[in-house]
Amino acid sequence: MRRLVIVVFVLAFALSRAQEVSQSGLQIEAPRPMVSQPERAPTAMVATVSEPATRAGIEILGKGGNAVDAAVAIAFALAVVHPEAGNLGGGGYMLIRMADGRTLAIDYRETAPPAAHPEMFKDRMEARVGYKASAVPGTVAGLAVAHARFGSLSWQEVLDPARRLAEHGFLVSYRMELILPLQVPVMKRFPETARIFLHGADRPLRQGEMLRQPELAATIRRLQRNGWREFYEGETARRIAADMAANGGTITLEDLKQYRAVELAPLRGTYRGYQVLTMPPSSAGGMALLEMLNILERFPMRLGMEGSAESRHLMIEAMKRAYRDRARYAGDPAFVTIPVERLTSKDYAAELAAGIRLDRATPLAELGEAPSASAEESGSTTHFSVVDKAGNIVSNTYTLNDFYGSQVIARGTGVLLNDIMSSFSTQPGSPNALAPGKRPASSMAPVILLHSDGRPWVALGSPGGMTIANTLLQVIVNLVDYRMSLRDAIEFPRIHHQFTPDRVDAEPGALPLEVAEKLRSWGHTINPRFRAQGDVHAILVEDSGWRQGWSDGRRGGRAQGM
Repeated sequence: MRRLVIVVFVLAFALSRAQEVSQSGLQIEAPRPMVSQPERAPTAMVATVSEPATRAGIEILGKGGNAVDAAVAIAFALAVVHPEAGNLGGGGYMLIRMADGRTLAIDYRETAPPAAHPEMFKDRMEARVGYKASAVPGTVAGLAVAHARFGSLSWQEVLDPARRLAEHGFLVSYRMELILPLQVPVMKRFPETARIFLHGADRPLRQGEMLRQPELAATIRRLQRNGWREFYEGETARRIAADMAANGGTITLEDLKQYRAVELAPLRGTYRGYQVLTMPPSSAGGMALLEMLNILERFPMRLGMEGSAESRHLMIEAMKRAYRDRARYAGDPAFVTIPVERLTSKDYAAELAAGIRLDRATPLAELGEAPSASAEESGSTTHFSVVDKAGNIVSNTYTLNDFYGSQVIARGTGVLLNDIMSSFSTQPGSPNALAPGKRPASSMAPVILLHSDGRPWVALGSPGGMTIANTLLQVIVNLVDYRMSLRDAIEFPRIHHQFTPDRVDAEPGALPLEVAEKLRSWGHTINPRFRAQGDVHAILVEDSGWRQGWSDGRRGGRAQGM
């Protein structure tokens, strides 16, 4: 069954690729590369969506840097070479597990400016495009916290690969060529952005052209020379604040000075004996993932069930319940009370599992009143994973929200700014409602899996907005229950259900005819998506100690070891 489903999936992608275009930032998926074997290496591994960024991480590891040094280098490099999602002007989450057992979760999600208020977006497009759409960026602060706690090379050294890429340039990728034309109607409104990506007008860059970003290189050079606070207190901060003030934005110099990344203990759970480390709130993705794993642990997911109607049904039912709770509770824990301990407990999962019938879809009405509407998250995010020779691990997911964020490059900085204000809910009373200083809820959920004895096993994560937790759920089940290789676990076709709307979204090949028909007979509504879900970049530590890396074929990328 598994081989048949994979073949159907690959053929479907080869025959037809659909494009998804949103009103604001307009999205498209790149063709899948046809690759068959994971990267293997004896000491260290990096997996990212971009080959130049992967090389930046490998360069730092080769100089004696550790996984955290490499992660900082990769994040800065992605801001240069993968500007649709890699960023300095956005935010995200980093999960760190050092070889000596120390762990840290860093929440560097963006925060709403103090001047923000719920009535400021009567025109909802202003929450997605332009200066008002941006919250205070957290990426530079988050990376600085990680480096200060665990880095071994100098800050100047780990930023240098990104500076060189920005100054000397890199060749535009096919994916950038595909996506940029869809940005033109919006991007051309912003001169700094159009100058970099549209030849100054409305002619987008093409594959093979050399892209140089001198202002971004100068910004990185200032950060190298003056330290990370330069982004929040120095010349870069003053330029961002001045451009905001000149164009109706709400971020001030004082807002930048006041930003803080938050250091937290990782959220912990287990699945069939394996330890699961992930992000606590303000991430809602980690909480939902643990809830679903706990539910599925109550059922046999035996080898041979992969892709079956029975397996898919159990996953859908777990998804419904976890996403109901996500909508009810997800928010910034500094502003709302979230019952994380209960939602991620085995006892609560047992209560939920007791309501699942093996041959009938649970109607939403039986799960309680529909929760308040939550903002829709963009899938335009990116993840990377790093494991070094000592066994230190970094799993990092960060974003600008929509492709190219707000489409604004702050004048004189080269820094693309986020449009994360659209991630707040418009529903009054929602735990994710907009408030000054608040972090919007997020589905981003970097994950580290450990063996029962604490030995490192897998680092993984994915973009995909609301689909993130479900993508990670399926990869973990594929690895643990179905004993798939890392490659097969990631490439296996995926499904998604998020409580409302009450439908099952399916990648090509995820639900063969007989599986789909059985699910329909049990009361499920099927929506073939005909597009990719997620983009997992993962590293597995083999029992031999060798590292195995795989970058998801859905968007392309590169795993490389040493």
